[in-house]
Amino acid sequence: MDPQQLLLIPLGVMVGTFGTLVGAGGGFILVPVLLLLYPHARPDTITAMSLFVVWANASSGSIAYARQGRIDYRSGGWFALATLPGAIGGAIVVGYIPVRGFDAMFALALIVIGIFLMFRSQITAIQAPPEGWGVVRRQITDRQGNTFAYAFPLWKGILLSLGVGFVSSLLGIGGGIIHVPVMATMLHFPVHIATATSHFVLAFMAGEGTAFHFFDGTLGWNIALGRAALIGAGAIPGAQIGAVLSRRLHGTAIIRALAAALVLVGLRLALKAATG
Repeated sequence: MDPQQLLLIPLGVMVGTFGTLVGAGGGFILVPVLLLLYPHARPDTITAMSLFVVWANASSGSIAYARQGRIDYRSGGWFALATLPGAIGGAIVVGYIPVRGFDAMFALALIVIGIFLMFRSQITAIQAPPEGWGVVRRQITDRQGNTFAYAFPLWKGILLSLGVGFVSSLLGIGGGIIHVPVMATMLHFPVHIATATSHFVLAFMAGEGTAFHFFDGTLGWNIALGRAALIGAGAIPGAQIGAVLSRRLHGTAIIRALAAALVLVGLRLALKAATG
C-alpha cells in the first residue's frame, strides 16, 4: 500500500466529524475532495466511494444519536422507505453523466443549497403548527431531559424524501445537506432532531446506493473500495466526535456552518469545472 493512502484516514475523521455534526453524512465534503484527488475517475466511481463512506459514517453517527435519544424513529422509518426508489434511480443515472458535467452540476447544487440556507437560517420566528390531512404530531425527550414537540404532514415528508433519495444517490452526497434543511424549514423539525433523524435515514439511503454499486461492479473488490474503506475507517470515530459536539452547539450555528461550507466547496468545484 502507498503510505500516502493512509492520509485518507484523517480525511475520513474530518468528514465523519463535520458530517455528523450537521446531520449530512459528509458526502458534500468528500465528493469534491475526491474529484480533486482523482480528477480522471468516473463520476459513478466517485459517488460509489462517497456513498460507502457515508454509509459507514451514518451508521456510526446513528448509534451515537440513538444514545442521546434524539432520533424520531417513526418518521425516519417512513422517510427511509421513501428514499429507496430514488436512491436506485440516482445510482443508475450517474453512470451516463460526463466528468465535467458532473463537476458543474455538483458545484451548482452546493452553491444553491448553501445560499438558501444562509437566508433561511435567519428565520427564528415561532410558526403555528400545521393542521389538516396527514398531519402527525411528535414529542421526543432526549437523554438530557430536553423535550421537543412538533408536527408535520407525513405525506409531504415522504414525497420530499423520495426526491432526496434520487439527488443524493446521483451526487453521492448521502442527502443530509438537503434533508436536514428540508426537515427543519419545510417540515418544522427542531434542528437537533432533524440532524439525528436525518443520520438515521442516511444509514439506509447510503446503504441502498452502495449495494447497487456493488451489484453493478462499480465498487467491487478493487482500488476504489480500498480507498473508500480507509476513509470509512476514519469516518466511524469521526462520527462519534461530531455527535458529541452537536450537543454543545446551537441549532442556528449548525445550519450556518453548513451553509458556509457548501458555498465555499461549491465555488472551488465550479472553478475546477470551468478550467477543466
